[in-house]
This record gives sequence, structure tokens and C-alpha cells, in this order.
Amino acid sequence: MNHDLSLAGQAHVPVLRLGDVLLITLQGDLHDGTAHRLQQDIAEQIVRDRVTGVIIDISGVEIVDSFLGRVLAEIAASARLLAARTVMAGMRPAVAITLVELGLSLPGLRTALNTGAALELLAVPAAGPPREHP
Repeated sequence: MNHDLSLAGQAHVPVLRLGDVLLITLQGDLHDGTAHRLQQDIAEQIVRDRVTGVIIDISGVEIVDSFLGRVLAEIAASARLLAARTVMAGMRPAVAITLVELGLSLPGLRTALNTGAALELLAVPAAGPPREHP
């Protein structure tokens, strides 16, 4: 199932379903309205389609700012509350440096070099709470 999230006058965000994983491809700037709708759409699809993983491909993003960092962290937090794991894929070196310089931490958001590696990360069962041995 393939969805495109479009808002009048703003860029669309492709959302592709791969089994129980959503693949979101960000390209260029993400405007306030688009970001809010994207967060809602992802949360609704996680619940409706019983999605267990979300991959956010940012290989098309040239510049990251605190707004985009916050949006990514909020998507990951919402997904985690709905029992889905989030992996960010395709981060360029300049984007990684900017995130560090801005002091942005992205809790609950794992990273992978590309979407293939992200799919592999999501294929590994999540670690549960530590077990106590008698």
C-alpha cells in the first residue's frame, strides 16, 4: 500500500508500507502543517495496519534544523508509545554534524546508513526487559 501525504502548496511525503513496516521518505523542507499531518498519519497507520516498525529515510534532506530534529523525535516517541520502533536511515555526514552542533538528542530513534540496513535492524526482535536469574 502506497500513500502520498499532500497538502495544498506544500511538498508531499511518500509513505510506503512494506509488510509491517512503514517507509517514509523526507525530501527537502518539511513545513509545519505537513509535519503535523505526517505525525498524525503515521500514528493512525501504525494502529490501523498493526505496523511494528517505521523507517524515516532522510537521504534527500540537505539541511536539518531544530524544527526537523524535534519532528523526528516526536514521530519516534509517538511510534514507541504505539509499540513500533523507529529507525532513521540515510543521514548525510553534514546532517549528523549539524544535529550534534545543535545539541539535539533523538531518544528512541535508532540510525542506519541506508534503508536496507534499517530493515535489517527492524527484523531483529526488540530486546525486552532484563531477566532475573534465580
